[in-house]
Amino acid sequence: MCRNIRPLNNFEPPATSEEVAAAALQYVRKVSGTTKPSLANQAAFDRAVAEIAHITQHLLDDLVTTAPPKSREVEAAKARRRRLPRAEARYAR
Repeated sequence: MCRNIRPLNNFEPPATSEEVAAAALQYVRKVSGTTKPSLANQAAFDRAVAEIAHITQHLLDDLVTTAPPKSREVEAAKARRRRLPRAEARYAR
């Protein structure tokens, strides 16, 4: 999975349309293998991002869970703690 795509389900507050669009953009970039499509491919690229964002929003709206919503701040702190050992190892070389 693309590292820049973050889980969006079961957060309080819910994922914004901007977060959904950012995830869709990252997905299309990964699948297409480019971050900046050529002019000939721009329309197809933009259409794919819009369609994937749309269906992703439907998916998030339809998912059901009994787990309590996650806190964005708590999840961000966990991610920082996971990255810390990797960063330390990189500089220890």
